[in-house]
Amino acid sequence: MLRDLAVLEAKRVFVVVPAKNEATWITEVLQTMPRFVDAVIVIDDGSTDDTAGLARAAGASVLCHETSQGVGAAIIHGYKEALLRDADVVAVMAGDGQMCPDDLEALLVPIVRGEVDYTKGNRFAHPDVRRVMPNARRRVGRVLSRLTGLAIGLPALSDSQSGYTAISRSALEAIDLDKVWQGYGYPNDLLGHLCRAGQRVRDVRVRPVYRGEASGLGARHVVVIAALIARAAVLRALTTSSDASSPLDAAAAPRAL
Repeated sequence: MLRDLAVLEAKRVFVVVPAKNEATWITEVLQTMPRFVDAVIVIDDGSTDDTAGLARAAGASVLCHETSQGVGAAIIHGYKEALLRDADVVAVMAGDGQMCPDDLEALLVPIVRGEVDYTKGNRFAHPDVRRVMPNARRRVGRVLSRLTGLAIGLPALSDSQSGYTAISRSALEAIDLDKVWQGYGYPNDLLGHLCRAGQRVRDVRVRPVYRGEASGLGARHVVVIAALIARAAVLRALTTSSDASSPLDAAAAPRAL
């Protein structure tokens, strides 16, 4: 019995599932979706397998990109569709089964209660992280998280690279989604946009799930993410400078909770 089911059922909860060639896992991901989810939108980002067909058979709404546009573009497309369909809160779960559905409630509840605007899964806080997450991936993730947090003014941020997130409708409407980076590094850029818009961010502990797949984080991805982090730092500095004569209200200032 979900402890916060009544709270969640009072809101329209959508889940966006970006997927590219995930025929192996997509059915399982959709069939294990918690029952409080009102709608699932799968964005098939140029798959060459039967990801889209399997997703439709499992009851999801499916939007297809003829060619791959990037994970950020897929998620942004899903966000826009969810807004058009009057979602109150939108979560993101990958199509490869790396996000445990049992953790979705914990990500959603702080948002539907109005405590924060954006929640982000924190795998590093879970006691199994050293056993489950590959060592190199864990070390790089911690470094990128530290740099991202410092750049955007959230030094307590713990897991910037986690794609397991939830966001309020008001937070989506507070930023220009068309200006968010659409490729690898999307999570870092989105965090910068949200913080500059004064949105409240909270880390939420989630399970690290790996099934022996190779990491998609290569050297060129790290370079892109580093550039996005540097850009976020510059934009934050410019924003702070322009607001110097009229400081942000404490209640609206971005913070990790």
